[in-house]
Amino acid sequence: MSRPFTDKKLLFATHNAGKLEEMQELFAPYGVTVVGAAELKLAEPEETEDTFIGNARIKAVAAVKATGLPALSDDSGIVVDGLDGAPGVYTADWAETPNGRDFTMAMNKTNDLLEERDAPHPRTARFCATMVLAWPDGHEEIFEGVAEGTLVWPMRGALGHGYDPMFQPVGHSRTFAEMSHDEKNEISHRADAFNKLIAGCFG
Repeated sequence: MSRPFTDKKLLFATHNAGKLEEMQELFAPYGVTVVGAAELKLAEPEETEDTFIGNARIKAVAAVKATGLPALSDDSGIVVDGLDGAPGVYTADWAETPNGRDFTMAMNKTNDLLEERDAPHPRTARFCATMVLAWPDGHEEIFEGVAEGTLVWPMRGALGHGYDPMFQPVGHSRTFAEMSHDEKNEISHRADAFNKLIAGCFG
């Protein structure tokens, strides 16, 4: 049994304005005010773990220590079977350039590596999201979400972000980048983790 969340204010440990807005909308029905790390001028901790849970925990615990508020964090990425699970926790790193993140470059790199390996089709992959909810007394709840799918090439669609243009979820004929925001949110890895969080701590 997960610990019920009874506070009225929650810190979402992200500097991403889009993610923060999404969480504020999702938590609104539960009477919880969500504030972001940027708003409180928190530094971004270095993510030094090699698992989604490890990196999510670093962010949540750092935010709790800095503010005394309960904090939620997430860590996510894409796991490609034909690349032995890469890029995984390093998904964002694969897109890093001196001028910011370039996911088109990252997707090209991913496809090139699959071609070099002559990886068999279908090229299965999954988006993973891990959410850690941490309280000031040290208690933590962990929720993991997954969206299974296959990689397509060339990329398709202009919506979404990250690896969405090359990821086609199981049971669908369109990529995440060809789906509306609402359609994707019903089946995404983050939605899966969030639904488990709500069932566990708000149900």
